[in-house]
Amino acid sequence: MIVLGRLVEPYGVRGWMHLQIYGDDPLSWKNLPVWQVGKESGSWQGYELQGLKAHGDGFVVAFAGVADRTAAEAMKGMLVGAPRAALPAVPEDEFYWADLVGLKVVNQAGESLGRVDGLIETGANDVLRVVDTDAAESVERLLPFVAAVVGKVDVAAGVIHVDWERDW
Repeated sequence: MIVLGRLVEPYGVRGWMHLQIYGDDPLSWKNLPVWQVGKESGSWQGYELQGLKAHGDGFVVAFAGVADRTAAEAMKGMLVGAPRAALPAVPEDEFYWADLVGLKVVNQAGESLGRVDGLIETGANDVLRVVDTDAAESVERLLPFVAAVVGKVDVAAGVIHVDWERDW
């Protein structure tokens, strides 16, 4: 399951919810026949989309069967996802975050910096959260996901090549 966003809080009294987006083009998600809602470590339940629209600087969403504010409040904090096979292919040099998590990060000297444990969205750019558990003490590095730092991303080989030193 690829996590696309998170249901933040109810919007209005008719079951609509604010949606925190984890992707670039949420309006294209209207094409998904069923949206999966659940917790990352739990089970997922399919919901038919009734509405998705831009609202302010974000989006609001409505699902069939979620008819009022009380039902929407019960879904607060739930994740929205889709099976990987249901998502469109991405262009070269673009990636789903889920495809990057777990990849080994290697610098230009061939030194392992750890593995991608997650990504952080910032206003300027995304940031790779790299955790090195091979050291005596676990080390966390935050690397900007920009062309000046990230060289080649080889998902098939499971490696991200970066211009970053171990002691930075």
